[in-house]
Amino acid sequence: MLTGHPQKMLNREWQVVQSILSGNQPQALHGSQGKGTTLGNQLEVIPADRTWRPRLQNKPKVDGPQSAIVTGPAGEEIFCDEHGRVRVKFHWDRYHGMTEASSCWVRVSQAWAGPGFGNLAIPRVGQEVIVDFLNGDPDQPIIMGRTYHEDNRSPGDLPGTKTQMTIRSKTYKGSGFNELRFEDATSNEQVYIHAQKNMDTEVLNDRTTDVKHDHTETIGNDQKITVVKGQTVQVGTRKEGGHDQSITVANDRCITVRNDQTLQVTNDRTVSVSNDDGLYVRNDRKVTVEGKQEHKTTGNHISLVEGKHSLVVKGDLARKVSGALGIKVDGDIVLESSSRISLKVSGSFVVIHSGGVDIVGPKINLNSGGSPGTPVPALQPAVLKTLGDEKSGDGSDSGEENEDSGGNCVTGSGGDDRGDDEDEPEKYTLQFHFTDDDGIPYSETRYIAFFEDGTQTRGETDEEGYTERFFVSSKHEIKVKLLFANDDFLSMEGHYGR
Repeated sequence: MLTGHPQKMLNREWQVVQSILSGNQPQALHGSQGKGTTLGNQLEVIPADRTWRPRLQNKPKVDGPQSAIVTGPAGEEIFCDEHGRVRVKFHWDRYHGMTEASSCWVRVSQAWAGPGFGNLAIPRVGQEVIVDFLNGDPDQPIIMGRTYHEDNRSPGDLPGTKTQMTIRSKTYKGSGFNELRFEDATSNEQVYIHAQKNMDTEVLNDRTTDVKHDHTETIGNDQKITVVKGQTVQVGTRKEGGHDQSITVANDRCITVRNDQTLQVTNDRTVSVSNDDGLYVRNDRKVTVEGKQEHKTTGNHISLVEGKHSLVVKGDLARKVSGALGIKVDGDIVLESSSRISLKVSGSFVVIHSGGVDIVGPKINLNSGGSPGTPVPALQPAVLKTLGDEKSGDGSDSGEENEDSGGNCVTGSGGDDRGDDEDEPEKYTLQFHFTDDDGIPYSETRYIAFFEDGTQTRGETDEEGYTERFFVSSKHEIKVKLLFANDDFLSMEGHYGR
């Protein structure tokens, strides 16, 4: 309250907003003039009925970006929140350790950021980042970049790899990596992609790959390709100059065609089968050879026709048999010629012609004894079965069919002897059992057993599909083959066992 002021309007209540006290004590100084101590008070006031507000202080500003290290809990490599923000520790911070409590959450600038799309690369614990502040506001930090340093080296071996641009990640808590690398060295340009484990590519529409030179693919395990509609493979556009295709399969190969298959070869075609070959046609089969046809069978040749058999030769027909020739017919035999029919043995012969029958020989005997000769037996055509019934394939101990093969496979099982025979002097025995996929035994079917010493044993399976028991005094391998159309079709191998 101010009173006694010459200006009466100033005698009122005032509100002190600033007070400056000043004191003076000259006698404390050497050579003073003896003046006394004084105390002054300078006031700054405003009317008491007014509201006083202090002047706003300027907010501190950060001058430029700063370097920091990304932090996180002990043992953690990637530490972020649901927004992809991380925590950092500045080099000047003496109070916080390299923990998850070193700072507030700091946003990370990305190369592309959209709602649900864009680029995302979370800075990992221990990486050096460049932190800037929006408008210099220390409450709005944002990571604008990352940098390498002595303990955080770049990928590659600089400066030797200076022509490479690399995007390489690191396996979480591991030593692996995924990488996309561009090599820009002159005449050695390259795009390199490395997937530490799986690599998936999804194309919702078309995909086109154009390789101007060679293309090499190496697959360490299995490969499966599914084509819902058609597939076309073209090798070369002209015949000259190495436009060939070569396919090598180390083990089995199975092709299943649900509908028609057409194979067209403009030039020659050669098929070489080192072991057995089987062909099963469920319906009709037609073979047309415009030129010559040659057929050679080194072993036996058996042909079984369950219906009629017709042979039409528009030219001559010649047959040469080095051994005996036997023909057995349950019905009549009719030989008809528009010219003549001749039977000749050395200097004797019989000629049937339109003018009569001529019999010429040194001696002609009628009902004078002798014998008709020994007939040539047939090679048991009853063992011939269609491949559809046999379901051809190698025998195995499992007795199961491979679902993925797409074909029909006959299986058999080798096992121990079904009974003990104490009268046998040998101590090792083995017996084979042959069945089809439905468990039906191959009964009364001929087989050959091959031993290691080169000897062979022929036999016939019993009604249950079992071979005879093989006895030896020492262990070694044995191979048994069932005899079908080609006398060597279904095989099984085994070792002698007790």
